[in-house]
Amino acid sequence: MRNWKNCVGLALLGAIVLVVAGCNTVEGAGKDIEKGGEAIQRAAD
Repeated sequence: MRNWKNCVGLALLGAIVLVVAGCNTVEGAGKDIEKGGEAIQRAAD
């Protein structure tokens, strides 16, 4: 169970880093966050 939590934590951290590094505008940040949320939702399904 602990390993699963570590993987989720690392995935979220990686997503946050990509969002911060890859966005130049607030609109771009919103799109990146939305895509990250969609990826997490697909993984959960």
